[in-house]
Amino acid sequence: MLAAELAIKPGYARCHSMKSEEIHAVSAAVVQNGRFLLVRRGRPPAEGLYAFPGGRLEEGETHEEAVAREIMEETGLTVLSAAFLREIRLPVEERDMVFLLSVYRAEAAAGEPVAGDDAAEAAWFTPDEIRQLPITQSTLAIVEELSAAWPNRKVG
Repeated sequence: MLAAELAIKPGYARCHSMKSEEIHAVSAAVVQNGRFLLVRRGRPPAEGLYAFPGGRLEEGETHEEAVAREIMEETGLTVLSAAFLREIRLPVEERDMVFLLSVYRAEAAAGEPVAGDDAAEAAWFTPDEIRQLPITQSTLAIVEELSAAWPNRKVG
């Protein structure tokens, strides 16, 4: 995203306690048969890195609506349910902004993902495969957490 595009837009807010712009976004951990749904980012930020499907909220959109929209846009899959996991603050100091990333655990209808929108690739990966990928740190942390929660069975 270009700096010029970061002027206050729907889904963006100026944080008054700091001088950083807050960008509200969602990310969704979708797990089926022990594999996580990841996309390889085709555009900045995080271009070339693997991450959960997600993106910024649009004006008037709830977090759950954003999760469903982003998964559909980036993978072609339909969300059946979504539950909030946590919020992660991701500062981008060189741009004086903070991404407020609301991470959800989502269930999607069965199917093979097809990359769309800003995703260069969309596919299912096991935790072992994920550890070998160029991946965002926040995504890897959630993969490790969810994998550890079910150590004796497949995640999902």
